[in-house]
Amino acid sequence: MLGLRAQIYALIRQFFAARGVLEVETPMLSVAANTEPNIESFSTRFSGRSDAGASERWLRTSAEFPLKRLLAEGIGDCYELGRVFRDGEAGRRHNPEFSMLEWYRVGWDHRQLIGETIELVKTAAASVGRTLDAVSMTYREWFMEGLQIDPFSAPVDALREPLRDFRIDGTNLQRDDWLDLLITHLLQAQLPANRITVISDWPASQCALARIRADDPPVAERFELYLGPCELANGYHELCDAAEQRARFENDNRRRQARGQRELPIDEHLLAALEHGMPDCAGVALGIERLLMCLGGCEDIRSVLAFAFDEA
Repeated sequence: MLGLRAQIYALIRQFFAARGVLEVETPMLSVAANTEPNIESFSTRFSGRSDAGASERWLRTSAEFPLKRLLAEGIGDCYELGRVFRDGEAGRRHNPEFSMLEWYRVGWDHRQLIGETIELVKTAAASVGRTLDAVSMTYREWFMEGLQIDPFSAPVDALREPLRDFRIDGTNLQRDDWLDLLITHLLQAQLPANRITVISDWPASQCALARIRADDPPVAERFELYLGPCELANGYHELCDAAEQRARFENDNRRRQARGQRELPIDEHLLAALEHGMPDCAGVALGIERLLMCLGGCEDIRSVLAFAFDEA
């Protein structure tokens, strides 16, 4: 599988070189962390001179924030293929240290980026002799087709009902939590094995760093891409409003406090870049290990790693 990894890395670089997208490298350590309550960051301490900045540093959970700072500086279309870190995530599909491909297209929205993401995954699959179909649908269409539930209007009790046999402890679970459980426990399993499925127009409450479009109801201009039942990529028509982004970070920290989690430092460098002016763009992150698992027919992430977390 290490040979396949090298093959896919070369394919990715060739794919973007042909399209004029610049490869960049950004820091893995930051004075700020990811405030998203469902993601935990590793921290470390710098023991050198105090004038070097804050001693507590955070390992990145993605390259998103520094890449957006480069976009605000005018770098144009860019990508990074590198290591990222997430605490508390270990299992058959998760390793705390893993590889992620992230890229941004200036002047694009999420729908244009969906097309390129599908093309990249199809190209990777073709390199191992697989031909994939691709289907796109909205979040609402996915729920209606798979569960006959309207995720935007159904009461929470109706969201719980299909999950009754899983004996889930619903204490402190909110509406979005139940929607996520319906996806992970039921909807993903229904996706055809040899097909790319793209789900777009997510609930506004799950916007993360995406723009919100004023539909009825409002939706986040966000998409997720699956190969079979495996989630590979998550993309946005990116939010460029610094004040709105600060409000979302602060709301994340309020949610963290309510859950008994530590409040985390907000990335002021990113907010300053947004204030300066980031161009209209779309971006997506794709998990390399997940892609390798799908291409190699592997059920466990250990199969695509040189050494798993407990062997490192």
